[in-house]
Amino acid sequence: MSFAEKLMELRKQKGWSQEELGDKLGVTRQTVSKWELGATTPEMEKLAAISDLFGITTDELIKGCTSQGESPAKQTVVTERKVRGYTSKRTWRGMPLVHIAKNAKGVVAIGLRAKGIISIGLMSMGLVSIGLLSLGIISFGCLALGAFVCGTVAAGVFALGGAAAGVFALGGVAFGWVSFGGVSCGTYAIGGFAKGQVAVGGIAEGVIAVGDEATGEIVFGSGVTAEEFRAAVMSRFPNTPKFIADWMSWFASNVT
Repeated sequence: MSFAEKLMELRKQKGWSQEELGDKLGVTRQTVSKWELGATTPEMEKLAAISDLFGITTDELIKGCTSQGESPAKQTVVTERKVRGYTSKRTWRGMPLVHIAKNAKGVVAIGLRAKGIISIGLMSMGLVSIGLLSLGIISFGCLALGAFVCGTVAAGVFALGGAAAGVFALGGVAFGWVSFGGVSCGTYAIGGFAKGQVAVGGIAEGVIAVGDEATGEIVFGSGVTAEEFRAAVMSRFPNTPKFIADWMSWFASNVT
């Protein structure tokens, strides 16, 4: 059996179209068609990728039989046992619904390097992403980047982490428009050490500051009431959103 015949047989056993096989190998449908017609043959890198995809050796792929000369039926069983990972037959926009592999790409992708709508991996990218290095709309990881982020080091619109940076940041060290942390820097900052236009903390520095050690244009001590603090904020910064003014006022009157 020639390579062209073997490739066509393996593809049809999986129920894949030429386009689907091409997507998995990073080539066009036309390239797969030329391989199966015998017009061209893949380079060694692609031969290795095809062998891994179907779970057979390159010798089996090129020569069309196993080194022990097993029957086709037995060879199919052996092939299935050798398959590394899992690829679902169902697809969505050319991607398998589930792909589990070293380099996974699918609607749900799981692998060392994973890319998908939902991705889980050492390095992960997707709408929902979980990984050591993670990038996504919703992202969890040691180093995470996205809109809603949780990680040791996190950056995003809403960021939670040991070190966090974002529009809303919560962390040991936090930087953001609204920040809350041991060390907190932002327009509106609350923390052990807080620095911002409005700062509330043990040590606070800002235009408006509340703390045991506070410096700024308008400084309050520990006896400030929520009403006093809110009035000062809205007078000095009239564009402050109400929910932020209320939140900062509560902390100013209850935590300091």
